[in-house]
Amino acid sequence: MEWLTIGAFARASRLSPKALRLYDELELLPPTRVDPDTGYRYYTVEQLERARLVAWLRRLGMPLARIRDVCALEPAAAAREVRAYWARVEAETAARRDLAAFLVHELMAAPRKDTSMLELRYSAHSDRGRVRPANQDTAYAGGRLLAVADGYGPAGGPASSAAVEALRFLDTRELPAGDVLNVLQDAVRGATEAVRDAARGETEAGTTLTALLWTGSGLALVHIGDSRAYLLREGGLFRITHDHTVLQSMIDEGRLTAAEAATHPRPALLLKALTGDGTSAPPDLRLHDARPGDRYLLCSDGLSNVVPDDRIRQLLSDVPAPDDAARTLTDTANEAGGPDNVTCVVADVVETAA
Repeated sequence: MEWLTIGAFARASRLSPKALRLYDELELLPPTRVDPDTGYRYYTVEQLERARLVAWLRRLGMPLARIRDVCALEPAAAAREVRAYWARVEAETAARRDLAAFLVHELMAAPRKDTSMLELRYSAHSDRGRVRPANQDTAYAGGRLLAVADGYGPAGGPASSAAVEALRFLDTRELPAGDVLNVLQDAVRGATEAVRDAARGETEAGTTLTALLWTGSGLALVHIGDSRAYLLREGGLFRITHDHTVLQSMIDEGRLTAAEAATHPRPALLLKALTGDGTSAPPDLRLHDARPGDRYLLCSDGLSNVVPDDRIRQLLSDVPAPDDAARTLTDTANEAGGPDNVTCVVADVVETAA
């Protein structure tokens, strides 16, 4: 067996001796032999492959605890974990990129030369659907707040109502754009507690929550679960939320294609939600700029699971009034079988005189 001193092993693996000592303490890359008298560490050539994998994963920014888990897997499973990790990094980077773009826009925007202002014109509509015995969705649309919540489980209706009600105070509160994400994050903590109280011990109950908060020049998004938010801008439809479902994670990891996902028997198995036991994961928080002519849609999966995005885009483009658009979308979902409760909030960004 060929032994390498810690210095030789560090040079061969491109890891510093300091890093090797840390990885030994964490049991991530322990030496094969430690001299009992001097405490000097020795490694084998066979350990270089693992050491290089650790170095590559550290360059990706992967946390040490997760690297330890990845290194314990077979190559194919380790590759899936790396793919899943990087998909999450890209999603988080995209959110930070959007925040940076928003802040740059706010800091560099020239003062408006006219007296026009932007505001929302909005409408909400919810329907039980053709199959479900009750409607567990909740919707809200106001001058500042738009929200959709889709409850599930034995107390799903009270849970979705509690989540939206916990955010309603935001509709009358004027907020500076720079503080809006912190305010939203605090409001979701209140919503989490409200859902826990509404569930009354039903740990299998909970709700999604997708909401937009108007700042006067843009919108702040909070999202958890698989209800969705879309933006119709200049004829193009853009989904601005990411589903927190097992199915979406399988697509992100490359284990399923979008076509295969369309026929999956359990499309709505959630990874994140506001839960009845009060242990909800952090929501997604993002900022979006607003332009005159933008149209936003918030909807439960009772719409998105049965009406294709192309059809949603067409209906949003063709039906001018927000109220008519919300009702048309709901009717279309019911015409497609209405297997679930369906809820839509449609809001237009319009210019008005000051």
